[in-house]
Amino acid sequence: MRRIALFIGALALALVYAAFFEVRQTQQALILRFGEPAGLVTAPGLHVKWPWIESVVYIDNRILDLESPQQEVLASDNQRLEVEAFVRYRIADALRFYQTVGTVAGAGNQLASVLNSTVRRVLGDADQTRIVRDQRLELTAKIREQVDTEAKKFGLTVVDARIRRVDLPRQISEKVFDRMRTERAREAAEYRAFGQQEAAQINASAQRDATVIVAEARQKAETLRGDGDAERAKIFADAFGQDADFFAFYRSMQSYETALKAGGARFVLSPQADFFRFFNSASGKTQNK
Repeated sequence: MRRIALFIGALALALVYAAFFEVRQTQQALILRFGEPAGLVTAPGLHVKWPWIESVVYIDNRILDLESPQQEVLASDNQRLEVEAFVRYRIADALRFYQTVGTVAGAGNQLASVLNSTVRRVLGDADQTRIVRDQRLELTAKIREQVDTEAKKFGLTVVDARIRRVDLPRQISEKVFDRMRTERAREAAEYRAFGQQEAAQINASAQRDATVIVAEARQKAETLRGDGDAERAKIFADAFGQDADFFAFYRSMQSYETALKAGGARFVLSPQADFFRFFNSASGKTQNK
């Protein structure tokens, strides 16, 4: 009897364990009866199923991420671009999801194929400028709409889909950068040449102005010097006219000073020479012997 009781107790525990299942907040549960879908449980908590007749498949209820690997896209203007995109999605129809792809990994494979083909198709209808700058938001919205339409076939709904990065291929980028560097170097050389030309013109203009200013200054100096000499001559003439003897005496004194300034100089002259006339008499008159 004791063994029978233990057996019945163990059987009851196994029955209870097999009859109850728990659904978490991040899950939904698809009930299968003999392998065929029989119901869907979305409410979290403890639920009951027929033991050994029904089984439960748990399906993730969270938003899932899918990163698309880098791929090369040919734009409508035949420009090659390297594009990276991503999509965020969730399982909206658990039954269709189970019947079409079965697992999250299978859904990821299908969605990646849809995303890549959609990106190539949508971006292939636009030129490089529209993709990179002008209509990137519009093209992204178009990609999201088309991917969502295809995703519904697998019981999925797209929450977000975007282009993460758009670049030129490395070889083309290097050529573009080389061309840009060459262009900038050419522009810099042109600016330097223009600056040197402007500097030369400014320097030449400054030299011309300086020459003109110096010439005008010299001319003015010569004019002033001439006026001074004329005034000096006039003063001498006026002085000579007023007192000829004093003027002769003054000029002789200047001659003495000039001639005798060099201390080693020797002069051989007659005492009656005009040079010594003021040595003989303060009036400058020659005395007769």
